[in-house]
Amino acid sequence: MGPQDPEELWSPAHAAAEREVSPIKDWDIRNLSIVAIGGGHGLSTLLRGLKAQFDHLTAIVTVADDGGSSGALRRHMGLLPPGDLRRCIAALAEAEPLMAQLFEYRFGRGTGLDGHTFGNLFIAAMAEITGDFESAVSEASRVLAVRGRILPSSLNDIVLYAEVRDPATPDGEPRLVRGESAIAEARGMIDRVFLQPADAKGYPEAVRALLHADVIVLGPGSLYTSVLPNLLVSDIRNAVQVSQALKVYICNVATQPGETDGFTVGDHVRALSAHLGNGFCDYVLANGNVDFYLPAASHSIMVQPVFQDDDGCRMVLVDLVDRTMPWRHDSEKLTAALAHLIRAHMSNGKHSPRGGCPER
Repeated sequence: MGPQDPEELWSPAHAAAEREVSPIKDWDIRNLSIVAIGGGHGLSTLLRGLKAQFDHLTAIVTVADDGGSSGALRRHMGLLPPGDLRRCIAALAEAEPLMAQLFEYRFGRGTGLDGHTFGNLFIAAMAEITGDFESAVSEASRVLAVRGRILPSSLNDIVLYAEVRDPATPDGEPRLVRGESAIAEARGMIDRVFLQPADAKGYPEAVRALLHADVIVLGPGSLYTSVLPNLLVSDIRNAVQVSQALKVYICNVATQPGETDGFTVGDHVRALSAHLGNGFCDYVLANGNVDFYLPAASHSIMVQPVFQDDDGCRMVLVDLVDRTMPWRHDSEKLTAALAHLIRAHMSNGKHSPRGGCPER
C-alpha cells in the first residue's frame, strides 16, 4: 500500500513512482485510463458515452451539493451528498435498464418521501449498513454492475462559497453567498468560489487515479458549482497539475443562468485559469454548432466559440449539440469527438498521451 496522506501522493517524487504508461497498440485507445472530473448532468452525459468506448474509466465527483434530496440527507443524516455520485452510477451501470431507471426514480408529492430519489435513499441506507460512505458507493456500484470507478473528490464535509457582484453595480463590493444551491440562485456575477474548510483533503484513491491517468477530462457541467468544487480541493488540483496525462476541458454548450450569463468559451477558460492558473489543460473541446435559439424561459443562450490560444490551451470546435435538448451535449457526439482528439494527439506526439502536447 502507498501512503494514505494525499499530499504525499501528489508530491513530484511519489507521482513519478506511481506512473504506469498504459499499453497502447496500433493507436488503440480503448485501454487508456480516462479520468473525468465534474458533477451533475454534464458528467453523467459524458460517462454514458465513454463506457462504450473505453475500458478503464474513473469519475471523480463533487461533494459540494447541498440542495434537494442530497441536501436533505446531508442535513438530517450527516451524509455526504449522494446525488451526483448516484447519477454517475446510473450512467455507468451495465445492469438491466430497469435497474438504472429504478436508481433514478424520484418520489412524488404526498409519498412522505417528496423529492427523494430511490438511489439516494439506497446509498444512504447502505452507508448506515456498511458504516461509511465509501463502502456505500462501492456496493451501490457493484449492485448495478458499474463499468468503471466512481470516487468522491473528498470525504470532508465541504461547503462551497462564492463572492458575487450585483450586475447593476459591477464595481461595488461583492457579497458572500454560502452553499452550492444558493450560488446557483444568486443571479449575480461570480468573482470567485472557494471551499470551507480550505484544507479539505482529497480522497486518496481519487488522487491515485489522477496520477495513473492517460487522459484527464474536466467537465462538462456547471462551471462554478460542479467542475470547480472538485479542483478547489488542493490535493485534487495538485494531482492534476503534476499529472503527465493529456488534459481536456469540455466547455458547456449553453450558458447557465446565475453562473455563466453571457459567457463565451474564452470566458469559461479564463474563469478556470483564475482559480487554477494558466495552462491547466491542453485542449478545450467546444461546440461549434451554435445555430440554435433556446427557449426564452430558459434564460440561456448558446456559448459562442470566442477564444484565443494564448493561455496554454488550444480550442477544438465540433458539433456537440443534442438536437432534442440543444442546451446539452449529445453523449455520442461528445464521445466521438473526444476519441478523435485523443487519437489525433497521439498521432502527433508519442504512443502515449503522456508524451506531451503536439506542437502549437
